[in-house]
Amino acid sequence: MADKSEKSNKLKPRLPRGLADRSASEIVVTRQMIEKIRAVYELYGFEPVETPAIEYTDALGKFLPDQDRPNEGVFSFQDDDEQWLSLRYDLTAPLARYVAENFDTLPKPYRSYRVGTVFRNEKPGPGRFREFMQFDADTVGSSSPAADAELCMMAADTMEALGIPRGSYVVKVSNRKVLDGLMEAIGLSTDKNANRRLTVLRAMDKFDRLGDHGVRQLLAEGRKDESGDFTKGAGLDARAIETIMSVFEPAADADNKIAQIDLRLKNSRIGQEGRAELEAIRSLVEAAGYSDHRIAVDPSVVRGLEYYTGPVFEVELTFATETEDGSPRFGSVGGGGRYDGLISRFRSEPVPATGFSIGVSRLLAALEYLGKVDLATETGPVVVTVFDQDRIADYQTMVAKLRHAGIRAELYLGSGKFGPQMKYADRRNSPCVVIQGSDEKARGEVTIKDLIVGAELAKSEKGREQHLQKQAQAQRSVPEAQLVEAVREVLARHAGR
Repeated sequence: MADKSEKSNKLKPRLPRGLADRSASEIVVTRQMIEKIRAVYELYGFEPVETPAIEYTDALGKFLPDQDRPNEGVFSFQDDDEQWLSLRYDLTAPLARYVAENFDTLPKPYRSYRVGTVFRNEKPGPGRFREFMQFDADTVGSSSPAADAELCMMAADTMEALGIPRGSYVVKVSNRKVLDGLMEAIGLSTDKNANRRLTVLRAMDKFDRLGDHGVRQLLAEGRKDESGDFTKGAGLDARAIETIMSVFEPAADADNKIAQIDLRLKNSRIGQEGRAELEAIRSLVEAAGYSDHRIAVDPSVVRGLEYYTGPVFEVELTFATETEDGSPRFGSVGGGGRYDGLISRFRSEPVPATGFSIGVSRLLAALEYLGKVDLATETGPVVVTVFDQDRIADYQTMVAKLRHAGIRAELYLGSGKFGPQMKYADRRNSPCVVIQGSDEKARGEVTIKDLIVGAELAKSEKGREQHLQKQAQAQRSVPEAQLVEAVREVLARHAGR
């Protein structure tokens, strides 16, 4: 009975909802992807900066503490001096605090990039996590449309650097001022309607996921999702809903899109400002050789955060796929926009800024779907096996020689016979193992066993001559002094697989 009681008291290992563990192979391919993104960002003149994962809650801008705890959306706690601290919701608000704090010493415009995890205290679901990685680039101190256009071009170049071909992505550009003009047209331009405006914008931002019917529900009385949860709508009348939904009408090209904006917002000063900024961005990207197929005007783009004040952009992957939410396209993997009011909260002067953010995990999923990365076949280290426990020092010397030559290698540190060691090497996805029993030691040799060729040999149905050739490659003995060269030969044989 004592044993049973002890078992029942064991702590159950469990992962919190909305979080995910990451395997070695996922980490490796993520690192490779990040380095490609970094190379593009640095090509455009952006430099790295890092900010901490925790900020004072009021510095995050969007979320402020109420009487008991901060509003929903961030993970927050009180410090020992009773000030509210929060895990960062994105990488932009911490940058705003950093720039404001170091304003006099930074070059203006200030171009920077950051990569790191962010945290959302939201309901998790398919493809929605509470912790995920973003890669941001921002230009602070320039109000020129050229700064926005440059980020759009950089986003397009990043997609192609990662192997996403033209025609499989589009950078869609809109402007919050155009949306403000729409709010004027339906009578929601005053401050007392701020919450309803936000509800409308959030509904529009869900068009790709919920479609026409779902967005109309959110613009009207509300929508019940598959789990039964009800989201209260904006309460618009039928005429106002039609005005909002008109931004989703298709158009042949950018000229027609801009003509549609003119038609809807011809009497709106703020709407016309947005139209002019869109036209300026379009002219700049076209002059640089980025056609409508790569960067396109699309007034239906919203972006969810409230601090955007002008142009907003979104990178959408357009290739067909059956995603978890049933969408016919893969959808957005990044976006951003102009946020001219965020830094000025800390200063008495306006500070224009614009930025772009890539969702690293989502983009990695897209690259895996396209076959640009393979999480299953990341090559592991060379394993030096142990035949005689009394000769551990000899085997460790072999490992050291391989490492000094720049070859990833490890010594088998478990116990057991040769069979378990080979199973271990197979699980590690090792390209080869190094073997030296007493006979090889007496001859001053080591045996190199090519595990990749060995696996192919086991499945091979080729002729006798090819079979013998494969056998010769699968395992051979060489003088111990040639260990490094022999292992390099194996690695070269399988390079690029």
